[in-house]
Amino acid sequence: MGELVGPRLYCCSNCRNHVSLHDDVISKAFQGRDGRAFLFSHAMNIVMGSKEDRQLVTGLHTVADVQCCDCREVLGWKYLRAYEETQKYKEGKFILEKSKIVKENW
Repeated sequence: MGELVGPRLYCCSNCRNHVSLHDDVISKAFQGRDGRAFLFSHAMNIVMGSKEDRQLVTGLHTVADVQCCDCREVLGWKYLRAYEETQKYKEGKFILEKSKIVKENW
């Protein structure tokens, strides 16, 4: 009999709390504060911080940092508003830093 395998997940690298599904990855070609980052359509088990305007490589955005709901590690941010028309697709999406997440069920 084959093994039952759940969905491929990304977890907080600090406490292993589930934070997103592999199916929610939009792009792996993003830049975070500390290196490579992934753009996700959804995230779970996170807490959002205060919103703030931040000048990023691609222009001015309103963002809110996101933390793991268990250990409070800052994992990345959520795009709340993009001021440039070409960046509007990011609104409502999440950046999770590669160094802050690990794979599970791969």
